[in-house]
Amino acid sequence: MFDIQKTGTGFGSTFGESISLLKTRRFGTFWFASFLSNIGTWAQQVAQPWLLLSLGASPFLLGLDVFALGAPIWFLTLAGGILADRADRRRVIATFQSIQMLCPTLLVVLLLTGAVSPWMVITLSLVIGITDALSMPSFQTIVSTIVKHDQIAAGLALNSTQFNLSRILGPAIAGVLLVSVGAVGCFAISAVSYLPFIFVALWILPRQNIRTNARDVFDRRHPFAGLLEVIRMPNLRGGLMTVFASSILCGPLITFCPVLVKNMLQGNAMQFSIAISSFGVGALVGAIVLLLIDTHSDRRMIGSVFAVSFGITLAFVAINPWFWALPILMALAGLSMSITNISVNTLLQTQSPAQLRGQAVSLFMLAMRGGISLGGLLTGVTVSLLGVDHALLINGILAVAVQLFIAWSWLNNNVLNHNN
Repeated sequence: MFDIQKTGTGFGSTFGESISLLKTRRFGTFWFASFLSNIGTWAQQVAQPWLLLSLGASPFLLGLDVFALGAPIWFLTLAGGILADRADRRRVIATFQSIQMLCPTLLVVLLLTGAVSPWMVITLSLVIGITDALSMPSFQTIVSTIVKHDQIAAGLALNSTQFNLSRILGPAIAGVLLVSVGAVGCFAISAVSYLPFIFVALWILPRQNIRTNARDVFDRRHPFAGLLEVIRMPNLRGGLMTVFASSILCGPLITFCPVLVKNMLQGNAMQFSIAISSFGVGALVGAIVLLLIDTHSDRRMIGSVFAVSFGITLAFVAINPWFWALPILMALAGLSMSITNISVNTLLQTQSPAQLRGQAVSLFMLAMRGGISLGGLLTGVTVSLLGVDHALLINGILAVAVQLFIAWSWLNNNVLNHNN
């Protein structure tokens, strides 16, 4: 079904050529700097909900924190996509990453002075969300600008390996710091981790040439015409719907994992970090699996199968009464999410016109990050009313039903667009 290459210049050659990208100056340096930055980010994302719970925050406030982080996606990410197509992406990334670095730095100061409160944490999440929304489309299109077109799929999969490897190491480091020095150590690591990436963004990434013919990418009378053009493409629209449904219904698994571990399974901070790290292990395996799959395989089928798998896994997480089984289920959830999102992202970046790639990616970020934020808020309400196990079970069942419907309509579109 996924056409894994096995012979001749297939399996070994394909995997070897993909890995060889790490030896190139631009991609290799970008990969490593992103890896360090994401370790800090994941350490903070593990520490933050645990900190909120320690401050007496309710499950609703946990959901509100995730909503504050992701809500700006709904209002600003499309503008960020236009910015990615019209501005120097290096400076866009460096500017907003610098602003983001101030947020964990401020949290360190607040924790050391004992002045931190849940609303301060949520407010800083909103600041990070705003800067993320404006800069993420630029960040997400970097890979496609520093590799050849036929290497985009491998580049995105490799970039996902560093992201998911950091998803393993970040929570593991956070778990050690939480039980030793406390959340302040996690936020300190997060603040420092921004520095290498900002340096690389200014030094190694290619300077964006601003197009002189603005009508190719931006019409002031119809500023979102490019976005509408992307949405009109059936394959891309189907992929965006798949990611959105998965994010809004299954994304809350990560948000409410601390509630699940602490309240339902009577676990501690270290067990929470193990669960989150297991999710990262699964996501890393998913990215590696995609490196072994023929680049000509139908990404629609792959994305749909694993989107359904994510929903099924979420339902099993909700009814699971044993902690020892949770890491296994989290790994399966991470694998499903990773393969779904990378497959759709690859589809978008290889089939959207080059001059609209930033706006296509902004729609992907809107579907993924916006869906997670909305899902966190809505699931926060159902968790408060029904309990975390019942809320996640309902989400899992709905996810399977919705994804099967989307897959039925998406896969019936048998004509693939190739805007290479």
